[in-house]
Amino acid sequence: MKTAIFPGSFDPFTIGHESIVRRALPMFDKIIIMIGFNANKKSFFPLEKRLKWINQVFQHENKIEVCVHEGLTVDFCKKAGASYILRGLRTSADFEYERAIAQVNKKMHPEIETIFLLTLPEHTPVNATIIRDIVLHGGDASMFLPAGLDRNDFKPE
Repeated sequence: MKTAIFPGSFDPFTIGHESIVRRALPMFDKIIIMIGFNANKKSFFPLEKRLKWINQVFQHENKIEVCVHEGLTVDFCKKAGASYILRGLRTSADFEYERAIAQVNKKMHPEIETIFLLTLPEHTPVNATIIRDIVLHGGDASMFLPAGLDRNDFKPE
């Protein structure tokens, strides 16, 4: 079974994230969306909300699983039996950052491949930091969030 891990903080999960997962679905038997958890880092949106949102977005997709992991993504890949890490690239800066991580991961676990998908052009400016700033200042971020989510959930905690 070809399984990929799509790791991130997803704080929040955006239309860009959704697009990467949906476009990757034909390539894999299973995609595990792994919310990275760092006890030393304060998230903007609570973990429970992020889990709920991602599960809602993919509620009718049986090839998607959502989970939380604290630690190295490659360690989670081994535990989950995944041979692939899926990453989205928006910019050349993303590429440089992700390339370095992928090469270190490859050195630690040579059997795990990182697959990069370019974002759709219209999603290039969409990132969670900007969306959090819009929400924090009372703006409407709904055009950057997956359809079907309750917009009232996107309020600062």
